[in-house]
Amino acid sequence: MIDVLIDKIKEKNNPTVAGLDPKLDYIPDDIKAKSFEKFGNTLEAAADAIYEFNKQLIDALYDIVPAVKPQSAYYEMYGWRGVKCLDDTIKYAKSKGLYVICDAKRGDIGATSEAYAKAYIGKTALNDSLEVSSFDADSLTVNPYLGTDGVLPFVNECNNNQKSIFVLVKTSNKSSGELQDIEADGKFIYERMAELVNAWGENSVG
Repeated sequence: MIDVLIDKIKEKNNPTVAGLDPKLDYIPDDIKAKSFEKFGNTLEAAADAIYEFNKQLIDALYDIVPAVKPQSAYYEMYGWRGVKCLDDTIKYAKSKGLYVICDAKRGDIGATSEAYAKAYIGKTALNDSLEVSSFDADSLTVNPYLGTDGVLPFVNECNNNQKSIFVLVKTSNKSSGELQDIEADGKFIYERMAELVNAWGENSVG
């Protein structure tokens, strides 16, 4: 629920979100040296170094900023070990009281969006009587440009689990205007998208 983030912003008197977008080039040499000495030249060593760096960042920031935003691609590039690092990072940040926005920009056809929604902000059924959280982020970024059936699964998981989503409308990349700035019936596509986002969320106001 976005109300939780708003409360944390007020508590810290700070609207800043700290991005956790790690690459090995960004990791201090002493941290990398320890991880590569322990695990060798492996993806496991890379993930270990990233997690250690993330913990140090979180320890330095948790009483200053209300939220962190790990970008999933920077973890996925290290394979399943990187994905585990993402999961561990989310858990560690939440243990420090931070609001976690997972920046994955997911969005697909309905059934696939439902699976993404359950993975990041919902629960996955293990059997008829047991559902468990996977990544358990507080919030997820969503790409809505496949339309309503690609977004509503995320909205449903928000409503069922007290989570939130950030739905992109107008993006800052240079080529965004190729689609988003096209005019349709007197409005830009991104303005039409904003109207859809408003409609999707009208029953989900905190």
